[in-house]
Amino acid sequence: MSESASPRPRWFTATPEGHSTNYVERFRALADQGADLDGEARFVDTLAGRGSRILDAGCGAGRVAGALHAVGHQALGLDVDPVLIEAAETDHPGPTYAVADLSELTLDDVGDEPVDLTVCAGNVMVFLAPGTEQQVLRNLCAVTRAGGRVVLGFRRDEVYPFTAFDDDLTALARDGVADFEQRFATWHLDPFTDDADFAVTVLRVR
Repeated sequence: MSESASPRPRWFTATPEGHSTNYVERFRALADQGADLDGEARFVDTLAGRGSRILDAGCGAGRVAGALHAVGHQALGLDVDPVLIEAAETDHPGPTYAVADLSELTLDDVGDEPVDLTVCAGNVMVFLAPGTEQQVLRNLCAVTRAGGRVVLGFRRDEVYPFTAFDDDLTALARDGVADFEQRFATWHLDPFTDDADFAVTVLRVR
């Protein structure tokens, strides 16, 4: 598909001008205030052996990748937005960062060999280009080793409802890509219910 024909991520089309810069500044302010911004990284750390290669897919300004690097993992952060990648390199040095579109993700983007675990946090799934969600899920699994996990956390949103997400997960299981393992309502392991407005889902790659 040509670049001109490729759908644009909602991150660019459904957010106001200057959103990327405002996003960076908001999290810098939270860090300055001493807010706990490491919940996702703590969750992921419990699933990975020390020194694991971990992909932060849709890494934003790098806080999850940075926290994982700080506790001894080999972290790689990818994001479609160059403004966020520049902020990540400044605010959370240590991981390897690069600009990449998750709908076109390949092993070349993670160093030719699958990573041990992939995390996709920060509501990335609802900011993808419309119609690319299942392809992104397949790509995340394809760059993660067999037996490794893919962890996804995002809010309830009509642009990609949990029912559509579950349909895509069913397709992945049917095709031998990955299996559903766990789901929580928060990064602190609160039980998921039908009323939950957030889902943290763990997949096991085949």
